[in-house]
Amino acid sequence: MKFWSLLAAFLLWHTQPLAAHELRLDGPLIQGGLVIGTTEPDAQVRFDGRQIRVSAQGVFLIGFGRDELGPLKLEVRHGDGGVTTRRLEIEPRNYKLQRIDGLPAQMVNPSAEALARIQREGAMIAAVRAMDSPEPLFAGGFVWPARGPISGVYGSQRILNGEPKRPHFGVDVAAPVGAPITAPADGVIALAEEDLYYTGGTVMIDHGHGLTSVYSHMSAVTASLGQRVSQGDMIGRVGATGRATGAHLDWRINLFKTRLDPALLVGPMVQ
Repeated sequence: MKFWSLLAAFLLWHTQPLAAHELRLDGPLIQGGLVIGTTEPDAQVRFDGRQIRVSAQGVFLIGFGRDELGPLKLEVRHGDGGVTTRRLEIEPRNYKLQRIDGLPAQMVNPSAEALARIQREGAMIAAVRAMDSPEPLFAGGFVWPARGPISGVYGSQRILNGEPKRPHFGVDVAAPVGAPITAPADGVIALAEEDLYYTGGTVMIDHGHGLTSVYSHMSAVTASLGQRVSQGDMIGRVGATGRATGAHLDWRINLFKTRLDPALLVGPMVQ
């Protein structure tokens, strides 16, 4: 079941009282997956040893990285002192290998000056990923932020000029320069930069509870820092800025430091 239908079910559930010690988990237990949990609003949730935010409706989020295997421990301490524990086994995936040759050497192996810039920009991005806003703006679900052929998938390993690099943690949508990019879900613009070293024109949206999304290589950034956006609002235009070999949108989703697969949050793309 895709993210939008899970949230529709959630909206129905939280209009009905939960039984004592009730715990619902909905979403794929798979590498790159996001799961929506529902319990009593006064419960305390710990996942993999970390305290997890629970909303006023009793909803919380957990996610699994590209190489996560588990088992992972989920512990819910209920308001009356009772404890519910689940051990989650995570389904593994096979990932594609992608080779890109002919890139300028300075883009594959940055200079010392470029590395200093990369570190500064990385700190900005990390600060956004560390946000834990209380409002569950993600509750309206997700849709595709751009339209076009899928030219890159989550988890694929890239070999640049013959040198293995970090896996790709987003979904690439090929589209012409200037094509619109819209917010796939409600949120607040937490970063809006015209020219980052790796990602060029870049926007990040805070969806609440540590869930953030990233939109890279934009030719134009039309959103403003601190702006509240609704699903479908324009945030920028497709480009080939930063380290890009052609015009496309690189769309990524993170739950704090955990990198998720955006394709698991949306249904099939309608062109």
